[in-house]
Amino acid sequence: MEPDLSDLDAHLADVDADGYLIFADGDESDQLYLAGFGAPDPFTTLYTPDGTHLLVSGLEYGRAVSESRADSVARLAEYDARANVEEYGKHEGGCRTRAAFLADHGVERVAVPEDFPVAMADTLRDLGVDVVPETDDVITEIRAVKTDEEVDHIRTAQRANEAAMAAAEELIAAADVEDGTLVHDGEPLTSERVTEEIEVTLLRHGCALDETIVACGADAADPHDRGSGPLRADETIVVDIFPRDKASNYHADMTRTFVKGEPSDAVRDYYEVTLDAQEAAFDAIEPGVTGEDVHDAVCDVYEDAGYPTLRSDEAAETGFIHGTGHGIGLDVHELPTVSPNGGELEPGHVITVEPGLYDPEVGGVRIEDFVVVTEDGYENLVDYEKELVVD
Repeated sequence: MEPDLSDLDAHLADVDADGYLIFADGDESDQLYLAGFGAPDPFTTLYTPDGTHLLVSGLEYGRAVSESRADSVARLAEYDARANVEEYGKHEGGCRTRAAFLADHGVERVAVPEDFPVAMADTLRDLGVDVVPETDDVITEIRAVKTDEEVDHIRTAQRANEAAMAAAEELIAAADVEDGTLVHDGEPLTSERVTEEIEVTLLRHGCALDETIVACGADAADPHDRGSGPLRADETIVVDIFPRDKASNYHADMTRTFVKGEPSDAVRDYYEVTLDAQEAAFDAIEPGVTGEDVHDAVCDVYEDAGYPTLRSDEAAETGFIHGTGHGIGLDVHELPTVSPNGGELEPGHVITVEPGLYDPEVGGVRIEDFVVVTEDGYENLVDYEKELVVD
């Protein structure tokens, strides 16, 4: 994948910089995106309008040459020797190494991200490099618009996600009910057991995740409660899975709400109104509308049905108490936002649509799909049914 970095070129021109410098490990998504390569230890990526250049350890050199999209890859040891790292110590020596690397590429004034190490920036300045901290998330904003290849990576992650959701739903559906508790193979069926099934399924499909949500009853009324303990009949079970494809590093994100048994009238109403709210969001999505517009469409449905939202009551603790969605890609939460102050949507934005209602007395209901904004609307990238009751 070759990203369009014309906006980065424009940013460099705006701040009169010769290049853009990142020092971070491969877990930092802007680094991974710019270099096309990840490593467990921090490494240096320099972008200039003439090319992308990496400075990596000898341990990572071969892999960087074969895997990255860089125009050149240099060994750290060569520059360390030139900078006399042993004489100056690890910090100043490392900065001298990077100053020499910048000089070799004709960079005297360099832009850096806002989370660039402060001590390194100060020492580079002492060494004569003009360091310009970024005030805009320029690469994060570039990453928000996905190429067709990136969308395909997200589709792949989502197919694994759907297999994991099916495994979770089948486990819940197959459970017996004893004294109001779900039981599987003679043991109480717990959030932890369902999470295990999700994780194993994802691994078999080439994906991983650090955590997921399987929350029941009052736990489900807290949108980010991961859930724990036995699952209960007749109560909502919110299952929210957001895996990362291990080959591409791109994420998917999907939520379904299940009830094993008989949901209350309040839960049924929560579910139907949330479906209506999600459809209202879909109807609003097209290029040129804002994330705030889409969020307002959801709030309109909930408020018309008599439920509080943070728009109608910023102190609300029940009802619709979060944003409608977020971008998804190398990070599970990234730009653009679909919430108050959400900006204009463009073709190539991939966004979640996840309305929900929450009350500890009722439980929680959330339904989440995600879509790619197209030239004339959107395409839903999720192919998984929405059914409240499982049996």
